Amino acid sequence: MDMTLEVIPLPVSDLDRAKSFYVDKVGFRCDVDRELMPGTRIVQLTPPGSGCSIVLAAGIPLPTGTPAPGTYHGLQLVVSDMETARAELVARGLDVSDPVRFGEDDGGTFAYFTDPDGNGWAIQEYRKRATVPLRDALQ
Repeated sequence: MDMTLEVIPLPVSDLDRAKSFYVDKVGFRCDVDRELMPGTRIVQLTPPGSGCSIVLAAGIPLPTGTPAPGTYHGLQLVVSDMETARAELVARGLDVSDPVRFGEDDGGTFAYFTDPDGNGWAIQEYRKRATVPLRDALQ
């Protein structure tokens, strides 16, 4: 049986501000922005080329409680060319750290940013991704 990770709920304090940040500065596509019922809204955003989205929500209680905005860290985007990706993000106005190389192996270079609520993201350069998508690399 296959299982795919497709949606990650992300706690934010202001849906419109977060939507604008992820669409305008990070370059995510807005797949869904709708009110499910009065007082309940979801916004689903997908990074370019990704099969996994984030969902921002208001008015939807979770059975385990709602995490506080800014408490998610370690979310990770993977790019095949760090310099090109970083330059594009900086040109959109995103404050991205300088790349940090933890090792010479492919996959050892990272850069970081946070969203307006403080949720932390990493960008990992994995050059092989330009020719071999993850779904093929793991087989």
